[in-house]
Amino acid sequence: MLRGRSLSVTSLGGLPRWEAGLPVEDLLLFEVSWEVTNKVGGIYTVIQTKAKTTADEWGDNYFLIGPYFEHNMKTQVEQCEPVNDAVRRAMDTMNKHGCQVRFGRWLIEGSPYVILFDIGSSAWNLDKWKGDLWEACNVGIPYHDQEANDMLIFGSLTAWFLKEVTDHADGRHVIVQFHEWQAGIGLILSRARKLPIATVFTTHATLLGRYLCAANIDFYNHLDKFNIDKEAGERQIYHRYCMERASVHCAHVFTTVSEITAIEAEHMLKRKPDVVTPNGLNVKKFSAVHEFQNLHAMYKARIQEFVRGHFYGHLDFDLEKTLFLFIAGRYEFSNKGADIFLESLSRLNFLLRMHKSDVTVVVFFIMPAKTNNFNVETLKGQAVRKQLWDTAHSVKEKFGKKLYDALLRGEIPDMNNILDRDDLTIMKRAIFSTQRQSLPPVTTHNMIDDATDPILSTIRRIGLFNSRTDRVKLILHPEFLSSTSPLLPMDYEEFVRGCHLGVFPSYYEPWGYTPAECTVMGIPSVTTNLSGFGCFMQEHVADPTAYGIYIVDRRFCSPDDSCNQLTQFLYGFCKQSRRQRIIQRNRTERLSDLLDWRYLGRYYQHARHLTLSRAFPEKFHMEPTSPPTTEGFKYPRPSSVPPSPSGSQASSPQSSDAEDDNEDERYDEEEEAERDRLNIKSRFSLSHVPRGKKKQHGEYKN
Repeated sequence: MLRGRSLSVTSLGGLPRWEAGLPVEDLLLFEVSWEVTNKVGGIYTVIQTKAKTTADEWGDNYFLIGPYFEHNMKTQVEQCEPVNDAVRRAMDTMNKHGCQVRFGRWLIEGSPYVILFDIGSSAWNLDKWKGDLWEACNVGIPYHDQEANDMLIFGSLTAWFLKEVTDHADGRHVIVQFHEWQAGIGLILSRARKLPIATVFTTHATLLGRYLCAANIDFYNHLDKFNIDKEAGERQIYHRYCMERASVHCAHVFTTVSEITAIEAEHMLKRKPDVVTPNGLNVKKFSAVHEFQNLHAMYKARIQEFVRGHFYGHLDFDLEKTLFLFIAGRYEFSNKGADIFLESLSRLNFLLRMHKSDVTVVVFFIMPAKTNNFNVETLKGQAVRKQLWDTAHSVKEKFGKKLYDALLRGEIPDMNNILDRDDLTIMKRAIFSTQRQSLPPVTTHNMIDDATDPILSTIRRIGLFNSRTDRVKLILHPEFLSSTSPLLPMDYEEFVRGCHLGVFPSYYEPWGYTPAECTVMGIPSVTTNLSGFGCFMQEHVADPTAYGIYIVDRRFCSPDDSCNQLTQFLYGFCKQSRRQRIIQRNRTERLSDLLDWRYLGRYYQHARHLTLSRAFPEKFHMEPTSPPTTEGFKYPRPSSVPPSPSGSQASSPQSSDAEDDNEDERYDEEEEAERDRLNIKSRFSLSHVPRGKKKQHGEYKN
C-alpha cells in the first residue's frame, strides 16, 4: 500500500469502487492517444467511455492529449481556456514557437479537457525530430511511411509539451498514460530526456500479432517460436515494431487489456505486463426493469420491415419464427471469424432442413468494404414494400369507412360487397408487383471487388444464395449502419437491440467490444476463448452459456471441431422457445455490471499507484501487493429451472411461441436477479491476478 494512505473498497451506485487513496489535488493525469476525438478503432471507445469515471475522480487535473483535425474539433470539442497554470504556460510556449495547440472540453460524458496538436503545422520539424529519435533509441523511420512520420510529429509534440508542463508543475507529480504504439514516441522521448513523469504504456493489441494472424499463421501454437525481427522485417513494419517495443520497455508500468493479450505481449514484445486492465463501458440502467425487452421488440419490428422488402417475392417464411443473427466489425475475414461463421451457417442450414424446422435464421454481416453504391435490386425491394404498405393502408381506409357507415345504420355489412371490383384489382396488381424472377440478393451494395471478396467467395462455395429451401438467409451490409440510410435506417445500437444473437467467433480479438456491447444491451452473443472478453467471462461466470455468453474453443480444438461447436451453439439457440430466449436475455443483461467502468476502472487506478511508486519511490512507496482481482468470485450457475435455455429443449426446433406451462413454477426470476445483484456487490479481494501454471499456447491453428 501507499505509505501513510489507506486503500479501501466502497460502493458507487451499487457497484464496488476502488478508491485510489492518492492525493489527486497534488497530481496531474494525462492520457495520450491518436484516437482522442478521432475515431479510428476500439481505443476511441475505451477512452470515450472511461472518461466520465476518470473525470469524476480527477476533476480538473485530468487531460487527454490527441491530434487536431478541423472537422473533429468543430463537431466534438467546445473550445475554452485552460484553468491549470502549467498547461496554459506550456501551450503558450509551444504556440509562440509556431506549433498550433488547441484546448477545450470534449463533448462526451464527463466533458474531459482535451489538448490537441496540429500535426501539419509542425511538419517542418520532421527531419530534426527524426534525428532526435535516432539519437534516443536508434530507430529510423522511412520517408514513405506517412503514418509513422505523423506519429513521430505527434510524439515529439507530446514530449515537448510534457517538458513544459513539468517545468511549471510547482511540485505536482505528473502521471502520463500512453495508448498503443502511435503514442509511444512521446514516451520514448520523455524517458530519454529524463522528464520527471510517471509513465504507463497500454497495448490494446500487438502490432505484429495482428499482422501474423491476418496472414493465417498458426499464431497461438507458435508464440515462442517466431523470429520476431524476421517476421516484422518481411512485413515492412520493423521500424514500427521497434517503436512499440521501445515504448513497452521504457514505461514504468506496462499494461494490456486481457490475459490472452498479456501472453501474446510477453512473447512479441519481450516484457510481461504488470497489470491487466480490462475494457469497460458506461452502463446505464433503465428505471423499468424490463425496458430493454421492450426495446428489443420495438427494434426487431423495424428489422422485420427491412426483411419484408429484401425478400419480397420469396417471403414464404414466418417472421414471428425468424431469428436475426449478426456479425459486425472491421473487415478482417479470418481475424474476426467470418470464415468459421460462414462454414457453421452452412452446417446449421443442413440441420434445420434435415429436421424440417419451421425456424428461419436471417444473418447480417455488418462489415465495411469498398462499394460503388446501393444494389438496385435491394432498393427496389424497399420501394415495393413501401408501395404495398401504401396500397394496404388505402384499402384499409376505404374498408373502414364502409364498415363504419354500415354500423351507424345498424346493419351488419355484407363482406362480399364491402370490397368492390376496383379494390380487388388494386390488390391483385399489388400481388403481381411482388413477383421476381431472381433470388433475393446476398449483398445490399455493389461490391467493387466482387469476384475476389472473401465473404462473397465463401457464399458461392457453400451455396447459401437465399433460395426458398434455405432455412438460413444471408445479407452482407458492407458499410456501417446509420439512421439516415435509405435501406436500413437504424443506428448500430438500435440494430443490436433488435437482433436475437451476436456472433463473434474471432481468432484474434485482444478484448472484443462487440460482444461486450451486446451483453450491456441484454443480447446474447457468441465469443471465443481467444478473445479478451471471452476469457474474462470464463473467469467471472460459472456457466456462461446460461447467461447468454457462448464461448467457442478456438485455442485447443481443430478448426473443424471449433466449427462444429459453433454450429451446435447456433442450432441449440434455434431450438429455444420464446420464453427461454426472454429468460436468457434477462440473465445476459444482469452481467452488464461486470463490464461497468465503475468496477473495471480500479485496474487502471492500481496501475497509477504502481507507476508512481516506481517513478517516485522516495515519495510514493507501494508494498509488494497485487492488482485488484475477483479470484474466487464467479456468478454461480443459475439454480432455477431451466438451468440454461437449452436445458429443456425438444429434440427439434420448436415454434418461438411454444412455452412450457410448468416453467412458471420452476423459474423465479426476481429471486435469481436478487442473487446476482448480491454477487456483483460482493467485496473483492486484493490478491494477485491468478496466473497459475503456464498454459500451452494451443494445439491447432483455427
